[in-house]
Amino acid sequence: MSTVADIFEAAFAFLRLGEARDEYVYKAALTHKVLLGKHSLRTACMLNEFRAGACKADMVILNGTATVYEIKSERDSLSRLERQLAAYRPLFPSVFVIAGENHVGAVMQRVGPDDGVLQLSKRHQISVVKPAVDRPHRVDPMAVLDALRADEAKALLSDLGVPVPDVPNTRLHAVLRDAFQELSPLAAHKGMVDVLKRKRDLRPLGDLIDQLPPSLQPAALSVRLRKVDHDRLVRAVETPVADAMAWA
Repeated sequence: MSTVADIFEAAFAFLRLGEARDEYVYKAALTHKVLLGKHSLRTACMLNEFRAGACKADMVILNGTATVYEIKSERDSLSRLERQLAAYRPLFPSVFVIAGENHVGAVMQRVGPDDGVLQLSKRHQISVVKPAVDRPHRVDPMAVLDALRADEAKALLSDLGVPVPDVPNTRLHAVLRDAFQELSPLAAHKGMVDVLKRKRDLRPLGDLIDQLPPSLQPAALSVRLRKVDHDRLVRAVETPVADAMAWA
């Protein structure tokens, strides 16, 4: 008997083989083959649409380092790529562009010497066209500060033993800027990775992910769900299609 999960799996199988794959297909490949393939939710963290300067990074994976993945699907333009990469380099030691076959040649002409290029094949396999060079020494502490929430910035400083004065919110950013200006690139980078892995921990989602079809796992890792809704979601995807057709 077909379930709602089977419908999602069939729909995703169709979408990922199409000629105009969208961003979700690429995020699914990175989720399954990098986050859950090379790493795990116990050791790594994934961030979606993470702020980097005036841009938003499509996906960031934090393990021992911070690696950003800029997605250029078949539907995307490359017009903003150079500006996006320029925003990512001061924040992430390792920068990748992942693209479809139609874009790889043009992407190779636009990336910098340390940037990496990945290709997502028609068979949903990721191959390395150009490896990225990990450059933690280039991290700008001020770029780190601008990317973090205030509580995360304070936690980073606390981890490093840097006291943060108790000041009104109107003065907090100026105090944080003074403190971050004194950090080394390596300290800012390690502090960012440690704090984000702790503050945006995905381990509580492990049981939920194990019960969802692969097609929905990237979405579950990207959308905040209340713990009380986990069981409801699992029951919903396990529902037979015939019964789901009666949903209002």
